[in-house]
Amino acid sequence: QVQLVESGGGLVQAGGSLRLSCAASGRSFSNDAMGWFRQAPGKEREFVAAISWSGDSTLYADSVKGRFTISRDNAKNTVYLQMNSLKPEDTAVYYCAATHFVMPTMRSSRYSYWGQGTQVTVSS
Repeated sequence: QVQLVESGGGLVQAGGSLRLSCAASGRSFSNDAMGWFRQAPGKEREFVAAISWSGDSTLYADSVKGRFTISRDNAKNTVYLQMNSLKPEDTAVYYCAATHFVMPTMRSSRYSYWGQGTQVTVSS
């Protein structure tokens, strides 16, 4: 059974940092791009960041560019999201996802596997 399990969420003050992890099991995703999405209360899910299978290519939403960094360790079948300079508007449930495409994509419809999400709350 394929699973993506996020961890690392929590409560942090504005300006602080968190590092999310997404551990995959059930199959290797070393040949697949992976991404992070988030959904705030009352809002639609939105793209945050994505990374190619090799880690050489990344995409970021404009709202997080320069503050968030996505990375991966294919040996551990894990993808990370380092979040710095957090703002209250970053508060959301963060989801990890995997796509069969090798290059990163912002389109959620291209992702076949999703985690259950981890809550990130940024207080002002």
